[in-house]
Amino acid sequence: MRTIIHKADSRGYADHGWLKSYHTFSFAGYNNPQRMHFGALRVLNDDFVAGGNGFGRHPHNNMEIISIPLEGTLAHSDSMGNEGTIQPNEIQVMSAGTGVAHSEFNGSEVDPVKFLQIWLFPNKENVTPRYDQIKIDPVDRKNKLQQIISPNADDEGTWIHQDAWFHLADLDAGNTIEYVLKGEGTGVYIFLLEGQIDVAGEVLNRRDAIGITDVSSITLTAKENASILIMEVPMV
Repeated sequence: MRTIIHKADSRGYADHGWLKSYHTFSFAGYNNPQRMHFGALRVLNDDFVAGGNGFGRHPHNNMEIISIPLEGTLAHSDSMGNEGTIQPNEIQVMSAGTGVAHSEFNGSEVDPVKFLQIWLFPNKENVTPRYDQIKIDPVDRKNKLQQIISPNADDEGTWIHQDAWFHLADLDAGNTIEYVLKGEGTGVYIFLLEGQIDVAGEVLNRRDAIGITDVSSITLTAKENASILIMEVPMV
């Protein structure tokens, strides 16, 4: 087993007033050669957007983009003709492929929106751009794993152009779960949304993360009530 620890306070940080963003990996003005990516996981931004603000329309290509709202409402519009809002317990994915432009704004003029934006390198380039948005039930992750993303359209959750699997779990204090890796040559990046957990001999607190490779399964124990995002991605 090999591990790498990324403590919450080691992340890059940008404060633009209306936008406060923590960057796990190098992004925009944060450039850390030691923090470029974890395998196919290229971007993990923890964003706060004030009411009435957002990101104007901008382009992407050849990237799998995942948005996970944590609080508030995120308003989305793109060049594929999709327009609407995304809220907690919904997952949005966009395969940029040959090229897509989109905007993301706070859906409220008053209340902030908090969300994760995650980018993965795709396993094939120049695909036809694609958009999907699904609802998930929080009951389905209570003291168990809830799959939200996979490579397979027929599996639980939504899918992307990458051999990656994402799971959420909400664990009560004292509960333990085991995650068994699904792919070959993959690693697991665990991002603790809330609470405290014990994993791979390390204690993680809110917004801490750990990358783990060279294992076939991982055991996570909640030391206090915890919300966890588990991302299994190719390491090559």
